[in-house]
Parts: sequence; C-alpha cells; structure tokens
Amino acid sequence: MRVGDEIVGEIEAGLCVLLGVARDDDEAEAERLAGRIVRLRIFENDEGRFDRSVFDTGGTILVVSNFTLIADTAKGNRPSFSEAAPPDLAEALYERFCAALRELDVSVETGLFGARMDVEIVNDGPVTIVLGT
Repeated sequence: MRVGDEIVGEIEAGLCVLLGVARDDDEAEAERLAGRIVRLRIFENDEGRFDRSVFDTGGTILVVSNFTLIADTAKGNRPSFSEAAPPDLAEALYERFCAALRELDVSVETGLFGARMDVEIVNDGPVTIVLGT
C-alpha cells in the first residue's frame, strides 16, 4: 500500500481487511470484529477445505481504513456517507481494532488513516467476505 511514492504497509500471505467504521460503532464492536477475523476459517487445509484461520497459518493482516464501505446507495446516483463515523471517532476505532488484532498475537500492518492510498491486492483464492458486527 502506497501513499505517494512511499510504501506505508505491506504483507505477504494473510488478509487484507478493508475497514469501514459507522457512526454507531463502538470499541466493543471493534474488539469483537477483530476476534472474528482472526478466527475466521478461510484458508485451505491439506485437503483443500477452508479449515484454517490467519492465526493458524501465521499470516499477517493488512488493515485499510475505508469509509466508502459505509456508503448508502439506496437513493439516486450519488452515494451518501452520512452513516460513516466522523473522522475522530473512526480513527480511534480503527486504532482500537488494530490494537485488538495485535492483542490476539497477530502481526498487523496498516496504512495511514485518512490518506489517499493506492492499494494493490493479490486475491489468492478468490475469497472475499463481508463481515458485519
């Protein structure tokens, strides 16, 4: 992940988590989501079945803040971001989420909160899952 010409976060095998924080999210939800992600069995075992978590594989998690995930597209052609948390709350919960992952003994890389980042993802699978709290 780059901001300008600088690499600010990079991982090998693991998960790329695009994290959107909504107005009504709180620390308990950030901690619960961190626990779910670490334990989510989405990596293949020797038989090719999804049976291993990022914790089991020793993978790293790259966390990317992304308020656009909270977009409401129900009306018109322009998304509304009114349900996204204000930046100060969103940043605090983003940091709490990353800390909760680290407390679960998972290696974590991050971007720069609020920065315009270029994110390159190699989706080896393909497995893409949307998790709600």
